Amino acid sequence: MISHRLLLAAPLGALLGLAAALPVAAQRTTVTIAGASPVASVDPHITNTASYNALGLHVFDRLVLQDASGALRPGLAAEWKAVSDTVWEFRLRPGVKWHDGRDFTADDVLFTFERLPSAAGGFVSAIRPVAKTEVVDALTLRLETRQPYPLLPNDLANVAIIARHAAQGAAPEDWNNLRAAIGTGPYRYAAFQSGDRAELVRNEQYWGGAEPWTRVNYRFIGNDGARTAALLAGDVDLIDQVPSADLQRLKRDQRLSVTQSEGVRLIYLQTDFSRQEAPPGVAAADGKPLSRNPFQDQRVRRALTLAIDRQALAERVMEGTANPTGQWLPPGTYSYNPAIPVPAADLDAARRLLAEAGFPDGLRVTLSTPNDRYPNDARVSQAVAQMWTRIGVRTQVEAVPWSVYLTRGQQQAYGIRLGGWGSTTGEASYLLRNVLSTFSQGRGSANFSRYSNPALDALTERAVVTLDDTAREKILQEATQVAIDDVGLIPLFLLGNSWASRRGLHYEPRRDEYTLARSLRPAD
Repeated sequence: MISHRLLLAAPLGALLGLAAALPVAAQRTTVTIAGASPVASVDPHITNTASYNALGLHVFDRLVLQDASGALRPGLAAEWKAVSDTVWEFRLRPGVKWHDGRDFTADDVLFTFERLPSAAGGFVSAIRPVAKTEVVDALTLRLETRQPYPLLPNDLANVAIIARHAAQGAAPEDWNNLRAAIGTGPYRYAAFQSGDRAELVRNEQYWGGAEPWTRVNYRFIGNDGARTAALLAGDVDLIDQVPSADLQRLKRDQRLSVTQSEGVRLIYLQTDFSRQEAPPGVAAADGKPLSRNPFQDQRVRRALTLAIDRQALAERVMEGTANPTGQWLPPGTYSYNPAIPVPAADLDAARRLLAEAGFPDGLRVTLSTPNDRYPNDARVSQAVAQMWTRIGVRTQVEAVPWSVYLTRGQQQAYGIRLGGWGSTTGEASYLLRNVLSTFSQGRGSANFSRYSNPALDALTERAVVTLDDTAREKILQEATQVAIDDVGLIPLFLLGNSWASRRGLHYEPRRDEYTLARSLRPAD
């Protein structure tokens, strides 16, 4: 029997890094935050992206929380343990109230799990290993997995818990008009305008202690220049995704404070694997239609990755705010594979591979990208297009707003696309399960290109049921090598995270890139 037990051995505020309200806070009780990525719905299960998760964390708790470094901390579950190789017990925190005053119980967790398979966001992968959920009593829950599954607490840290009495039978509009948006978190919604702003007010009865901010205005400002201008004008107190072009200038400004952290978000490219015929936007060098999908040939994919100068992308396009990579975790992270280098650009080898694959004259492709989701996303795509054109893959860039891009991507509408994925669990299987696993119920929720590799799937499945941490790490490293060798995706770089706030405030930088009011505190 394995034993993983985490108890409240210290005051909750210390564990979460949540300081009690400081005297200075009494002088300043309202803050305004500007996030770079818009949120269209307050339904916490509608999409698994950083901006949605960050806003949702203000209102909806999870059984397990993560601190700024990614370490697991008690949330709505005060403690949890594995009582056998396949059974986990979660003891819920007593006395927790929903924002409308009703009691939080294990039945709400059960309802949340029941909803996930029909929710759009792909969170069902977190409970896919669970074969049986048993409500022992109002504050005790037992989860039986089909096989040993040591990563269950990590996965549950991504699932927002919602109230049965508020959300059961709720229509999509019931979330944005806030009838269903009742949580247990440190703030509650006062107003929400899709894609524009949310207004949050302090939950005075929060189980973790009342926050110093009585009101939080959470705005969405996608334009980099406008976001920086709002901070400099004093219209907002904190911005995230500090534009790379402004970072050094803001660091020198004595009116501001800039904090940064290493990130776990990979920016990558992925070719279409969903069809045998040529995908949208892909043609022969002379523009004529192709009879086959060139991306089904590994040599073409290898040519594309060899044409990219990652160091130039990180230094020139990202202006030093990203680190080039050949995989999806930073060095020193559990399951990072030190045997995988950052690929060096080799244009001659790329041309040879194209010729061997039957495309000596090259190709024409359209590279699709969002223009308002990731830092410099469209600029990065333009730079990659120039690099590919040098090997004969004449590339045009299609840049669209994230709201359009996400919907079309889910429909396999792109021949090759730019994407991003944050490994917030701090290990390699999170991307393997969601981005590279063969698309099926509970797997491959973000595998929009429909990559499929049975050997890789088998390694992933082996890894996630392996109890021994050292053995599991070796399997994950092997799986990472298989994915990179097969060019299941093309890693570019890992983003760094940055925030800028007005003087007198300090933002604790987070590895998961979430922008949270509870991480913003009056400076000492």
